[in-house]
Amino acid sequence: MFGDVLGCHIQQQQDQEVIVMAGKPVLYYYNARGKMESIRWLLAAAGEEFEEKFMKTREDLEKLRNDGVLMFQQAPMVEIDGMKLVQSRAILNYIANKHHLYGKDIKERALIDMYAEGVADLNEMIIIYPFGPPEGKDASLAQIKDKAKTRYFPAFEKVLKSHGQDYLVGNRLSKVDILLVELLYNVEEIDPTIITSFPLLQALKTRISSLPTVKKFLQPGSQRKPPVSEESVAEGKRIFF
Repeated sequence: MFGDVLGCHIQQQQDQEVIVMAGKPVLYYYNARGKMESIRWLLAAAGEEFEEKFMKTREDLEKLRNDGVLMFQQAPMVEIDGMKLVQSRAILNYIANKHHLYGKDIKERALIDMYAEGVADLNEMIIIYPFGPPEGKDASLAQIKDKAKTRYFPAFEKVLKSHGQDYLVGNRLSKVDILLVELLYNVEEIDPTIITSFPLLQALKTRISSLPTVKKFLQPGSQRKPPVSEESVAEGKRIFF
């Protein structure tokens, strides 16, 4: 038994050494928000510096595919701690675990995941909105606003009101606080009036934005990407479609 414990301890030390020696994470995507932006937010909030290698052409994407580093032929991909991770939720979960932003036990992690899925549902609508056909954009925008006002924001406001704590789960910062605040900023760019009906979400946004690492990320010149432009949509279509 002692041997098992000692072996486990040695393995943990080795794992930590690998993480320390691995260098900065490298993010592979194009120079826009998309599905990588939440990963940028979480790394920045955790205080982990990262580098980016931008795909600029379809050929750049095909090279990654041909090199065998995209398990499902899709980006984003993050090279971190000796691994090449794909699938944005898996990447976010790894970062959250690494930086103790994933709750203290299995029940807290279940809540964090459940709330994060709700955040992702609305954020996904915002991500794909600029790529939709022009004739459907008004309806898509109206749906985003409606779901923010009547479904997602009320649900998160209710959670915060139910326990009266500063954070969504366990009264400590977790990945879902970061992801929700990213979403609040995204919705605010679409319609700044929506959040005014949700004072606890406003307070959470202020609280998270005041964290030194997040405050730095929100400053001009950071690796945070600007709102989607016609140029970035055209670039994304050239690369991925």
